[in-house]
Order: sequence, then structure tokens, then C-alpha cells
Amino acid sequence: MNYGVIIVQIQQAVKEASRIMLSAKRVEESVSSKEGHANFVTTYDKKVQEQLKARLLEILPEAHFCGEEGEDAATDINKGYVYIVDPIDGTTNFIKDFKVSAISVGLAHNGHMKAGVVYNPYLDEMFSAVAGQGAYLNGNPIHVSKAPLSEALVIFGTSPYNQELAERSFRLAYEYFTQAMDVRRTGSAALDLCSIASGRAELYFELILQPWDYAAGSLIVEEAGGRVTTVDEEPIRFDQPCSIMAVGKGVKNLSK
Repeated sequence: MNYGVIIVQIQQAVKEASRIMLSAKRVEESVSSKEGHANFVTTYDKKVQEQLKARLLEILPEAHFCGEEGEDAATDINKGYVYIVDPIDGTTNFIKDFKVSAISVGLAHNGHMKAGVVYNPYLDEMFSAVAGQGAYLNGNPIHVSKAPLSEALVIFGTSPYNQELAERSFRLAYEYFTQAMDVRRTGSAALDLCSIASGRAELYFELILQPWDYAAGSLIVEEAGGRVTTVDEEPIRFDQPCSIMAVGKGVKNLSK
């Protein structure tokens, strides 16, 4: 499989689909709720996913499709080729016109990530990686930071759909705040992972995420020289939700 060719085609498909986001009007009128606190979906999420599904399956017809919105989420990602897609990561940001949202597309083969693309259309930043071939931002190589925790910027997610984790999330964020330079919360796991990959921050964690939130971003971090595990430093999985911890090369001996 020539993933170098496929990644370019995926990037083109993602950029085309991003026009739906950029042209969105009256987004607040298109919102409906899903299970969990503050868990929203818009008609634009669905439109982006529909367009991506059609285009991505043209690129690789033998692949299955696992998308956040709809029945596709039940796809077994451990069998054959599977696209793992979040059509709009950072939906609440999108609804509020906060402009920190992204399209995330990962391609797995038998449960292992082979290619990943994360695109922020508001900044025209295209992050990408192919397994064994490095990570890139708009075609330029990127690498994780070598700064230690004491010089680190820490990004965290609050797992807002799982409020029972809120106290632990903020307690852990406070612990890192006392050890690092500062903390940030953006609302897009995919872009947070890309911030680690590009050396903009040194540590990112969230106590529970769905595979489409981190599939592409986790590969981009690893190909940029970083490390991605669960918060308990176990291997991550792509067939069920898990916590995520991503760090640059200088962050070691984490206290949790």
C-alpha cells in the first residue's frame, strides 16, 4: 500500500470538506444534543462526515468507515483498513464560532494507525503523518519539544461529556500547573495532540476520549518523536474509549 499517495488524497478530501465548515451560517440553529453533558452535534458535522465518507471510500474502496456521527461508529477497527473520522472535532467551539475546530481522519490497518490527517481550516494548518515517515505541518517536518516539565506548557481536556471525571481532571491539571509554566484548555483533542507534535506545548492529557478524537493525532505525535499512552501510561486502544497522555521528549517522571 502506497500510503504516501493516499495521504495526499486524504488531505485533498479533507480540505474540500472543510469548505462546509468555513461557509457555515446560523450554526446555533442547526444544533441537537447527544447523550452526555454538553454533547452536541450540528447538521454541519453530518454534512462533513457524509462528504468525507463518500470521498474517502473512493480513495480506498476496500476500507471500512468509522465516523463519530451515526451507525458507522460501531465499525470493528481491528479488521482490515478502517478510516477513523471526526468530521468536526471541537463542535462546541464550532457552535460558538470560537474557531478552534478541526477535521480529523486516521487510517488504520488491522488496528494499527498507518496515516493521519488533522486540518484546522481557520488557520489553514494541515498536520499529517504516515507511519515510519515522520510528521508534517503544511508539508514541513515537525518535531516535539525537548523542554522539561518545568518549562512546559500543559494542555488538558475536561472530558465534559463525563462530568464524574471533572474533579479529577481539574485536580490533575492543578498538579501540572504547579510544576509547569502554565496550562491551557482549547476544546479540540485533535488540535491539542498536534500542538504536542509541533512543539507548541509539551504535555496533553484527557481522562476519556473516543478513538476518533485521537486516532490521527496520536500517530502525528509519535511520528514527530513524542509519546502517546493512557494517563496510566498503558498502550492506547482504537477499539474503545480511553484516556490520553501525550508528551514531548523532555517530559519525564510524571506525577499523577
